[in-house]
Amino acid sequence: MTEIDLKSWQGPFRALSDVSQIINSIREIDPLLTKILDVAIETVKAERGFIVLTRDDTKELAVARNISRQTIEDLTQASASIIQSALDSNEPVLTHDALKDPRFSGSESVIFQQINSAACVPLNYRKKTLGALYLDSRGDREKFNDESMEFLHAFANQAAIAIENAYLYGELREENRQLQNEVQRIYAFEEIIGKSPKMQDVFNIMSRIMNSDITVLLEGESGTGKELVARALHYNSPRKDRPFVAQFCGNLAENLLESELFGHKKGSFTGAYTDKKGLFEIADGGTFFLDEIGEISPQIQAKLLRVLQEGEIRRVGDTEARKVDVRIISATNRNLRDEVDKKFFREDLYYRLNVIQIKMPPLRERHGDVPLLAKHFLKKFSKKRSEKPKILSREAMRLLEKYHWPGNVRELENCLERSIVLSLNEEIQADDLLIPTVAPGDSSRKTLKELEREFVLNTLEEENGNKTKTAEILGVSLRWLHYKLNEWNFNKKKEK
Repeated sequence: MTEIDLKSWQGPFRALSDVSQIINSIREIDPLLTKILDVAIETVKAERGFIVLTRDDTKELAVARNISRQTIEDLTQASASIIQSALDSNEPVLTHDALKDPRFSGSESVIFQQINSAACVPLNYRKKTLGALYLDSRGDREKFNDESMEFLHAFANQAAIAIENAYLYGELREENRQLQNEVQRIYAFEEIIGKSPKMQDVFNIMSRIMNSDITVLLEGESGTGKELVARALHYNSPRKDRPFVAQFCGNLAENLLESELFGHKKGSFTGAYTDKKGLFEIADGGTFFLDEIGEISPQIQAKLLRVLQEGEIRRVGDTEARKVDVRIISATNRNLRDEVDKKFFREDLYYRLNVIQIKMPPLRERHGDVPLLAKHFLKKFSKKRSEKPKILSREAMRLLEKYHWPGNVRELENCLERSIVLSLNEEIQADDLLIPTVAPGDSSRKTLKELEREFVLNTLEEENGNKTKTAEILGVSLRWLHYKLNEWNFNKKKEK
């Protein structure tokens, strides 16, 4: 190609570069189409043009330039044969004199619009035709040439990629919007079931703090719904569009938990092959839920205090401090004040975490909530299995209300899911629940905690010490079982 030719192609090359920038910068379909059309018209010096999109076997005018509203309909009719020819052949169409071109001589609207020079290129993405780009001139019969058509063909291929990306982005954005709505619905207050006075106290506090960034400490037994409350607080707060990150702090070695929370630098320890972001960085702008905060070591307590005081973290092995903006909601099944008194937990950190405290009541103290929860879980699991919701017999409901639920709401949920599978009829019977009955004589002589301990340890003994199997039979999590065994010093006694 000669030097003159190269100069003549500077405009087209610049236009192709613009399209590449469009692909990376414009995600909305309407402004993207407008930009594509403007670049095409300016580059080949067309008088006017438009883009037609083909979706669901229909052609729709998407955007037009230099055309009055009155002539848009006439123009689409006038160019219909030209556009259809490009779409049918899947190749660019060029005419220097549409009025005399035998391909379009039968088109009365071509004559009416006095179209001389016209070009149309299909917008192809892989094997799919997305539409067509049409340009014309009524004054200059030599407006478009072979070089301009080569450019338009290459231009259309890049434009099609940009259009397809915009479609996909729009679909993803809509899907994300629907997911966000679903998440907010799931974790809205109405999804936390309960009408008992103690739950009403919980709802009252939640309603008063949901629009703030205040630090919250959730105390309560395992299975009482602490994480559900934490999520509800997040998804009803100004931070709802930012991440919600949850981390269980128990049963993790100190160095592992430290790396998870704060991240690490490459080479800071064996196995640290790359830099790693910590969960605090991932949660930046959102909410960080620290479950079982009472389990963390003194070293991590000190680092956590720095996050609360200074709003910054330091990765393991790093000297650089990084700013983070997170709302911290923590939870524990212990009495954290007692842990402070025993010197197991830092007092200064306790006061930082305990700005607002929410005590989650155990299910046995939530009088009247069991029937509501039972109905909710039966409906939930039946919907999951695409079945008609089952109902509970009077005896079954009576047993649910009488049982003391050591695993709280989680145990009730597991119990009902199990009963749906085991029940052979639409009505769930007491035997389908697989929970123990307590003799009146026993309950009058022993406290609830004593009965709980006896029942759990007896079940563990029957299963020959198999904790996983015991947790399944009890309908509780393995984590809850470990907590209880530690509380009763059972593991230490076994070691002796």
